[in-house]
Amino acid sequence: MGTSLVKGQNGPLAVSNVVVSVRSAAAVDVSALLVNDAGRVRTDADFVFFNQPCAPGVELRSEMPAALVVSMAEVAAEIARIRVVITLDDVTATFGQFAPPVASVADGSGNTLYEYVIDGLDTESVVIALELYRRYSDWKIRAVGQGYAGGFAALVTDHGVSVDDEPAPIRSTAVAPEGFPAPPAPVAPPTPTATAPEVRTVPGEAALSFEKRATLDLRKREVAKVLITKNAFGIRARVVLVIDKTLSMSRQYSKQVVHRVVQRMIPVATQLDEDGTLEAYLYALSFVKLPDITVEHGDAWAQTFLHLTGIHQGIDYARIGGRNDELPIMRDIIASLRPGDTPTLVLFFTDGGFAKKREITALMRDASRLPAFWQFVGLGRANYGLLRTLDEMSDRVVDNAGFFALDDIDQVDDAQLYARLLGEFPDWLRAATRAGIIG
Repeated sequence: MGTSLVKGQNGPLAVSNVVVSVRSAAAVDVSALLVNDAGRVRTDADFVFFNQPCAPGVELRSEMPAALVVSMAEVAAEIARIRVVITLDDVTATFGQFAPPVASVADGSGNTLYEYVIDGLDTESVVIALELYRRYSDWKIRAVGQGYAGGFAALVTDHGVSVDDEPAPIRSTAVAPEGFPAPPAPVAPPTPTATAPEVRTVPGEAALSFEKRATLDLRKREVAKVLITKNAFGIRARVVLVIDKTLSMSRQYSKQVVHRVVQRMIPVATQLDEDGTLEAYLYALSFVKLPDITVEHGDAWAQTFLHLTGIHQGIDYARIGGRNDELPIMRDIIASLRPGDTPTLVLFFTDGGFAKKREITALMRDASRLPAFWQFVGLGRANYGLLRTLDEMSDRVVDNAGFFALDDIDQVDDAQLYARLLGEFPDWLRAATRAGIIG
């Protein structure tokens, strides 16, 4: 018996070959979308289904239950995720009419590694069941369970697959399980009207109180709206949070403004980062890398680590300093970047005072060759100087930085905040893709 997954949960894949299968009371088709970091197929050849059962590293087998055999070492390096899709043969039916389907992941010897009971389905007829994805050099799996209201054609089109204006019927070689009626005659999929992509749920949300879950859900939806509007919904990116710890930030700490910043950045990570976590740093003259921020421990994290002085969890905050030097923290983040890596979104909160303007300008020009977008956010009423000119810098491969000021973050609602925070990131993604900085 393998590990049972719940929606949003992920786990490691320590084997090189896996078999993904789906058991269902209804006759279903299984297919796979092999997508890059932007959530798009490179060509239609990255779509594995009954009429195109093979792609490098992925093979569809039509026995019951239908199964996908994945050899991770053979998957192209540009492929960041393999999305496993299940589709009801009867396009008039919905998954809510049947017992929940069960997705299983086994190793090459047939040992079950994971099982995911895809419960909570209602009107869906097409569902992204699981996602196999790269995390640096390793592979992991996530239970997705996301339905597509627009149907099969909408799903594959949203992932970049070309669909004919009058597509051929989707046929199945599967037979109905014993005890269930045979599948009906093939029917062409309906023309999609609109998609209703769901916001991501990540592990730990269930541990929150009802009120905090409600707030988080509203904020996630606002993040998703921005990404949908910018045609960037479904992208994955590493999210890094940098917070100024200089003494000029005393008011922002004493009034717990920075605590609220953390809470409002967590929903961004849930929709972008593979694991839904925020990498976190505090900086002044030097910097400290703190434990990642997770959904369930956001409040505790803020109370534990957001300080200007003292010793907390073995960290001497006095040694970080009381005035600012951005170069060490920026260089550390830059050192973690490699061309072709997963995109990185750096959320850099500061009250300004960047003194080493020439060095920072040169650093940002060099960093424009790397897969990171730097979103600087000014906190408080300050003179931000250099930060206001970042969008106008010349001699960069792509525009890799943005800035806006928040005189009072508590006076800015979530829709406005996320629109400003994420407004330039999708544009950078497209420019960086065209420049070959990201795949």
